[in-house]
Amino acid sequence: MTALRRVRVLGTGSHAPDRRLTNDELSRIVQTSDQWIVERTGIKERRIAAPEEAVSDLALVAARRALEAAELRPEDVDMIVFATSTPDRVVPASAVYLQKKLGAFNAGAVDNLAACSGFVYAFATGSALVAAGRSQRCLVVGSEILSKFTDYQDRTTCILFGDGAGAVVLAPSEDSSDVLFAKVGADGRMEDLIIALAGGTARMVTPEAWERREIYIKMKGREVYKFAVPKFVELIREALTACGMRPEDLDLLVPHQMNLRMIEAVCERLGFPMSKVLMNIQNYGNTSSASIPLALDEAVRGGRVRRGDRILMIAMGAGLTWGTIILRW
Repeated sequence: MTALRRVRVLGTGSHAPDRRLTNDELSRIVQTSDQWIVERTGIKERRIAAPEEAVSDLALVAARRALEAAELRPEDVDMIVFATSTPDRVVPASAVYLQKKLGAFNAGAVDNLAACSGFVYAFATGSALVAAGRSQRCLVVGSEILSKFTDYQDRTTCILFGDGAGAVVLAPSEDSSDVLFAKVGADGRMEDLIIALAGGTARMVTPEAWERREIYIKMKGREVYKFAVPKFVELIREALTACGMRPEDLDLLVPHQMNLRMIEAVCERLGFPMSKVLMNIQNYGNTSSASIPLALDEAVRGGRVRRGDRILMIAMGAGLTWGTIILRW
């Protein structure tokens, strides 16, 4: 059996639409306030895509920036793994549209739908392909336009979601950089906690579904919070133990930007300082599969990430799904 190769991140990129939707603007749409939103979520504003933009359009900008950082051309990419819950179309895959717009015609292209955990799932898939020698240059993307599936009459969800994209290029490592841990999981018994009821083969989009607002994302926030906080603690401890590490051995924690208060609760239970947590939810809201790569790219470009750093990425999303990655940068 061929030995697995080490894997490194060659480059990162991200993109967010220009339009900002502030808490004050939302307070004129639904009964809420800036103070109420910030106290409960940490969000101050979120980005909103233009009506004519598709999710592959946001991904294209992030992908180009990641390739530029990696000093690669589109034709150098041999695989695209695209995480999204808000695809251009049901058929074909958004990865195919990204391939076309990018000009990466030497690449395979596949979508990954694991909701907010999507980027971790996609990263785990891409890194496994590189480690096994099945890919030399894998583009992993998380991109979402959640605003088109957000019910702006529901204050419990419309305050949360924003649009954005992030990307990384994975390649064989020529030094100590590597993916030290990668594990994903799910529990379909909790599929109803975060759900859009209509829009698939189980329930098609009909005039009645539109009237009942079933195309929009619904969430049982209290139940998600109760499950997510202890589960995050469990997953982080499991990953650290598998790598022979302790929380203090981590240089950075990059969580899915779901809710600042939830992340604070997780870190409090772990005894982990918030100063070592990458958070940008205040500027973008919850961008689902785009949140981790968007935050990671900002950190890399801001000089906060150095070669050799040990970085843990973790996410949880609809399904419920979850996943954890530990990198040696």
